[in-house]
Parts: sequence; structure tokens; C-alpha cells
Amino acid sequence: MIGLANAGDTQVAALVTDYVAVQPTTEYLLPHRRGCAPAKLFAYFMALEHGVDVDRPRNSRRRS
Repeated sequence: MIGLANAGDTQVAALVTDYVAVQPTTEYLLPHRRGCAPAKLFAYFMALEHGVDVDRPRNSRRRS
């Protein structure tokens, strides 16, 4: 299991196999900083690891 947590959060580190440390930020930026960018980067690197062409998703159509 992979978790996202504030940097230095030992409780989350003890509960998960791996975790991504995110620097604490203001409440208004929290959804973007914690969820969007790390999740997109994770998906991108996992796709590369599995040999998926990230610039051409499997159900995309060719453009002329």
C-alpha cells in the first residue's frame, strides 16, 4: 500500500509499505498539492515501467 502524507509523519509511514512525503502547505492548496500532482506522476511512471506509450493511450484515435 502506498500512502501520501506530510513530510515527517511517522504514523502513516508505519501503516503503509511505501509513502510519498509531501511538504505541508496551506489549507487552500492542500487538495492540489496532495492529490493531483503526486497521483499523476505516480501514474506516469507506472505506465512507463509497464511499457505503456504515455503519449498514445490505448483507445485514442489517430488524428489526420
